[in-house]
Amino acid sequence: MKKQIFVLLGGLSLACSGGANAQSSSTTPPVVGNVTVSGSDLMEEKPDGAFGEPEWVRQRRFSNTRVYVQQDPWQIGYEEWWRTRMYDGGHVTQRLQNEIEIGLPHRMQLDIYENILHDNTVSGWQQEEVAVELRYAFADWNVIPGNPTLYLEYSFAHSGSDALEPKLLFGGEFGNGWHWGLNLICEQELWGAQSTEKAVAAGISRTLIDNKLSVGVEGNWSTVTREKSEMILGPSVQWRWPV
Repeated sequence: MKKQIFVLLGGLSLACSGGANAQSSSTTPPVVGNVTVSGSDLMEEKPDGAFGEPEWVRQRRFSNTRVYVQQDPWQIGYEEWWRTRMYDGGHVTQRLQNEIEIGLPHRMQLDIYENILHDNTVSGWQQEEVAVELRYAFADWNVIPGNPTLYLEYSFAHSGSDALEPKLLFGGEFGNGWHWGLNLICEQELWGAQSTEKAVAAGISRTLIDNKLSVGVEGNWSTVTREKSEMILGPSVQWRWPV
């Protein structure tokens, strides 16, 4: 198993909406479907989306772990991520990801993104893949424990085989300010070697400053056909500015 250091860097996000969400002046806890949402000291844990999801979910707390859906129907968001991995022997990769998110009715979301990769063993930046993904949440937030969400992604590879990647997403809160996410992943190459990758991604975080600063730990375990398994674990920090 290769030793690796996983450096997690926060992304920039921008969401554009056709209208502002209505604010209720009532002191009665908000109701999502048939579920009454208990009060929280944190604004980022208040219901914020069309399906009752809180703001911390809509701001994508984890870099490598998806949770629920982020955008309201017909709302469009943009995110940009930069990830660096440093391996033994001086091998370093940098990945720049640009993503457009489109909210759809019935708790669905369509994402389109491009990955550009820089590998210091290969000269220059080059396109790695363009991918399309669709998410479907089975119910409004907190109606089903763990908020299960089905995720399906098709990747158009710049070189090599295209891939199909289904995931099952889970996530939620425990205690005031504690957030978690868990993904079960299977990626299948469609031709060539037709290798299969199975993985588990997870993250946990604690809010230190409401709506601004949280810290945590993220990890990823994966195994690929005819290759050794790989484990990545490291700290994560999210600083949101401006608020």
